[in-house]
Amino acid sequence: MPSRPTLAAALDTSALTGPIDKAALRVYRETLPSDLRPGLKATVVPAAILFVASIFLISFWSLVIGVNDLGTSANDHLMRGLIGFIYLAMPILAVVLIVRGLWVRRGTRQFRLDRFARDNRLLYTPSSVPLLFPGMIFTAGHSALGRDIMRQSTGSTVIGNYQYTVGSGKNQSRHRWGFASIQLGTSLPHIVLDATGNNSLFGGSNLPEGFRRDQRLELEGDFSKHFTLYCPRGYESDALYLFTPDIMARFIDHAAELDVEIIDDRLYLYSKRDLSTLDPATWEWLVTTLDALGEKVDRWQRWRDSRLGDVAVVEGDSGMPRIVRPPRGVAATGRRLTKRTAWVSAVLMVAFLLLGLYSMLEDVVSWLLR
Repeated sequence: MPSRPTLAAALDTSALTGPIDKAALRVYRETLPSDLRPGLKATVVPAAILFVASIFLISFWSLVIGVNDLGTSANDHLMRGLIGFIYLAMPILAVVLIVRGLWVRRGTRQFRLDRFARDNRLLYTPSSVPLLFPGMIFTAGHSALGRDIMRQSTGSTVIGNYQYTVGSGKNQSRHRWGFASIQLGTSLPHIVLDATGNNSLFGGSNLPEGFRRDQRLELEGDFSKHFTLYCPRGYESDALYLFTPDIMARFIDHAAELDVEIIDDRLYLYSKRDLSTLDPATWEWLVTTLDALGEKVDRWQRWRDSRLGDVAVVEGDSGMPRIVRPPRGVAATGRRLTKRTAWVSAVLMVAFLLLGLYSMLEDVVSWLLR
């Protein structure tokens, strides 16, 4: 595999913060897809509804409650404060919607990122349908969308932002991630490094998937203080071969706040904040991290899965001995980690349902016995 091209050496971030050619911006704006440049109707109508609703609510409360008739008690003051808050909040929200809509329509963010990509020999896509990567964030949820995707022309490095939705109706929630991915020289076992530095207050992982505890592997030194490593059962020695002390140190020094996933022939870095951004400092840190990791993990291309065959010495065509190594690839047992079954959540859900059903039956029986 040829040496990996570095990104940090000649990184030019001037397009992210420098002055904009307004004529060029107008031309570029017309090339943006409709979802990134919504019509004025999509901005004005919600704002108008908020304005009308605020007037209607104030009029309604004045007639029904009688705001002018409120006394001086604590409850009356609370009611006045509530009405005043809504009276002010709804028009302010309407103005925010209008300003935000007009700003989005300008396409300034996309224009800057497009020029940044050109300056650094990258390919820029403002928005993308769900990305066909096997990483865990790309297979979670539904209604997924990639934003501000940067690629090297070879596809070896991809950086962007990704969002997806879980649940439905009133119970749905949207999850946003920043990601960066580099191509490896060969397929490797499925390995996840769950960073401890970005866990929740109570130590829970922020990853969209959980993995069985019997796949955890404790590595030497301080590595386990920064990452929880998961590898398929039976691949512990392979993980130790891949994560030598110098590689562990490189991950601790450069990626301790990022979750890492190795799957098939790519390495992914995940963050809960945008990684494709207008912030020059973020880009400088990110490309330095990618270069630092890429320099070390390039040696991983020498790894072979012994389950696919043994190393053998055979006689070559010229009569000289020749070493035959197993083919590139990973046996079926090492291609994917085993996910943790969410039985605890299922038990709690069933318990809540039974409790709710019991309460309903109790109310019905009480009503019948009146």
